[in-house]
Amino acid sequence: MAETDCPKCGAPLEYDVGTLIAECSYCDSRIFIDKSGAHFYHILPFYSDGQQAIGIFRRWAAGPKKAKNLDSLASVQRLSRQYFPIYMFKRRVGNAESVLVEPAKLTNLPGFRSLKVPPGDIKIFGKEFETGDAEVLEPDLDMSAYLPSMPGEPIEQALVYFPVWQVEYSFKGRSYTCVIDGSSGEVFTDLFPVRGSGPYLAVSLIGFGAFFGEGFLLLYNAYLAAILIGITLVGVLLSSVYVAKKF
Repeated sequence: MAETDCPKCGAPLEYDVGTLIAECSYCDSRIFIDKSGAHFYHILPFYSDGQQAIGIFRRWAAGPKKAKNLDSLASVQRLSRQYFPIYMFKRRVGNAESVLVEPAKLTNLPGFRSLKVPPGDIKIFGKEFETGDAEVLEPDLDMSAYLPSMPGEPIEQALVYFPVWQVEYSFKGRSYTCVIDGSSGEVFTDLFPVRGSGPYLAVSLIGFGAFFGEGFLLLYNAYLAAILIGITLVGVLLSSVYVAKKF
């Protein structure tokens, strides 16, 4: 057994060496313990349910950079509700206060360094907090590993459980994954089906070539050139509309 002080009430706190989470017998707070000491143990609640998470995903998939009809054709294969552990570092850098986050668990999913801790919504992760059917992932990275690279002076550092929806979906035979912040609704991913640029580029190049040639023709036969320019203009316009609908 080892002993430290509860960061909330200051009472002595005994814990098994090697454990990451201890519970204060005086104030019932759960405390996160690692090599750097005892820290608060926070959690953010979900502000979206499963249907709302799917709606957020569909709206994101309808964005202008996404593949045509991704919002309607993407098939959601799996939707999982998780509490993911991150470390929150409040630092004073110069005269300003900044909040940095780093993942407390190894992951190849995107976005966990871009999460934003909303002021006021964070809660102490006490035993009264219900996580429901969400999977609570255990940290496997040590907080002390991040401390040497942190800027400025420390104000507070804590383990925070972030609510996330992990969406696994398929589109045209390929599988993709994105993460939705369950508190802000922000979507994170580093790979998604993109809208093809080839057809737009082809229309642009063909139109440019035609107009260029017709410009020369103006020097010799203005009447014929004007007719061809009009035909090219209509053709480029109709082609652009077709490409926009098809791709």
